[in-house]
Amino acid sequence: MQRIKRHLTRIVSVAEARVWLTALVAALVAYLLFELTGEVLEGETRAFDESVLLMLRDTSDLSMPVGPAWLTKVMVDITALGGVTVLTLLVTLVVTYLALRRKFRTVAFVTVSILGGWALSSAMKLGIARPRPEVVQHLVEVSDMSFPSGHAMLSAITYLTLGAMLSRIEEQPSLRFFFPLVAVFLTLIIGLSRIYLGVHYPTDVLGGWAAGTVWACASWFAARRVLGRPSGR
Repeated sequence: MQRIKRHLTRIVSVAEARVWLTALVAALVAYLLFELTGEVLEGETRAFDESVLLMLRDTSDLSMPVGPAWLTKVMVDITALGGVTVLTLLVTLVVTYLALRRKFRTVAFVTVSILGGWALSSAMKLGIARPRPEVVQHLVEVSDMSFPSGHAMLSAITYLTLGAMLSRIEEQPSLRFFFPLVAVFLTLIIGLSRIYLGVHYPTDVLGGWAAGTVWACASWFAARRVLGRPSGR
């Protein structure tokens, strides 16, 4: 009986530590997002942003990115992973999978969480209304505002939220970290591709990552309250 009590106490302690760590990360990232947004609105980041974009271009021809031709094609393919079409298809497939597993509350939660995050992204773009970079030629077509990067923010919201939700239903402890790690990796490379293609300033991508991370953390907290703790944890 004492061994069982000690084991349960350790599990609770680990769970509480995870909650406090997530809360600390969310608070820190939210503060950094607030500060970054202020710097962007005041134009304080323009020199840094433009220097990074120029560093990624051929000095003799700013329409040519550095690196081999295949790298540009790779970046175009990667950036598509953060587009609305691919993300909508992915969310639909995951929601269908969850429905087949009869996780209907999770289906509803994931749908509301992701759609809410997407709406927040659009609202932030319209509210801040930062123009797209003009210092280099865009290597893919874009039409909306620049800050925060929609691809960076939407991929963070979508992949991190889906990663957290899939981790909740994974029964093998050794595999529970797989989905979040994949989500973080995809979010990072998608954001970097936007800078390389010249359609976003680095601070746009940082803002998108930050806003998406805060939203994903908030969704994780809400999931613990609405859906309860996963069984076996």
